[in-house]
Amino acid sequence: MMMKRMMTAAMVACVGLTACATVDPQTGERVPNRAATGAILGALGGAALGAATNTSDGDQTRKNAILGAGIGAIAGAAVGGYMDEQERKLREQMRGTGVGVTRTAENEITLNMPSDITFDFDRASVKPEFRATLSSVAGTLRDYPSTTIDITGHADSVGSDAYNQDLSLRRASAVAQALTDQGVQPQRIVAQGRGEQQPVASNATADGRAKNRRVEIRLRPVTQS
Repeated sequence: MMMKRMMTAAMVACVGLTACATVDPQTGERVPNRAATGAILGALGGAALGAATNTSDGDQTRKNAILGAGIGAIAGAAVGGYMDEQERKLREQMRGTGVGVTRTAENEITLNMPSDITFDFDRASVKPEFRATLSSVAGTLRDYPSTTIDITGHADSVGSDAYNQDLSLRRASAVAQALTDQGVQPQRIVAQGRGEQQPVASNATADGRAKNRRVEIRLRPVTQS
């Protein structure tokens, strides 16, 4: 268990650090070192933050890091209003951008960013014209700091499983880096790639494959215990 936590922390410490990046020899892009199953992003004062997705231990570790960074938690009765305000602002900002805003639960908001407006084909660098949209998202995330930010990259079924996993991770990591570059606290962020594992449409059609190529940002409140 201790070794697992140390490995997780080592992956997380790579966020925003050029020492944890490599240069793709074919594209010339700087990309993070990555594991096949995904990477977790976050740094706290230069020390690794050991957070793991979809585990209670990981959620608590991230919450502790967020609170340790001076970000306050929300009382249970105030969660609904806090998320309502954040949703309203995001809907206003994302109108006409192609980014979908969905209230998936009372305590959860999901942003759906289709890859064709976010990235060039087969690339993991955010399109220059999309950076203004991400900057707007970052502004709202700074205004509402008491939320965790889970960024997940998804791919269609064209190509090998391993390639799609890698590309989806690099795209999620690129979005995470863009947000931290705009001042969003890295302690709040976890990024991972899911490859072609979670399609939202059929991969048998071009339209379905386009819907499956996406990056999703899931926002959830940091609540008081």
